[in-house]
Amino acid sequence: MTINNSDPCLTGTAGKSGLDAAVALFHSLSDPARLGIVRRLVDGEARVADLTAALGLAQSTVSAHMACLRDCGLVTGRPEGRQVFYSLTRPELLDLLASAETLLAATGDAVALCPTYGKR
Repeated sequence: MTINNSDPCLTGTAGKSGLDAAVALFHSLSDPARLGIVRRLVDGEARVADLTAALGLAQSTVSAHMACLRDCGLVTGRPEGRQVFYSLTRPELLDLLASAETLLAATGDAVALCPTYGKR
């Protein structure tokens, strides 16, 4: 995937740099809780209760992150009775995550040791 400023999907109302949509996408995945939710949803749909148990987070925290991911169009909810089952909206997200894993494997510890964004 090449992101350039002349891409019509990223220009116009996207802002000065033309990269605002891509920045928003990667920012939505930059929070450890949201990334954990997305990675869990790769395995199939889940309720907030399932996600709180799997990730060890408070229900309110998971609900807030689900709202963010839903607002970004990355997850959708399927109501069933009093429960909502969440799933990923786009299969391309699986490709993005797989590419990220490949890139991380290729770079070794370089990203993790990054003085700006790595673990401190």
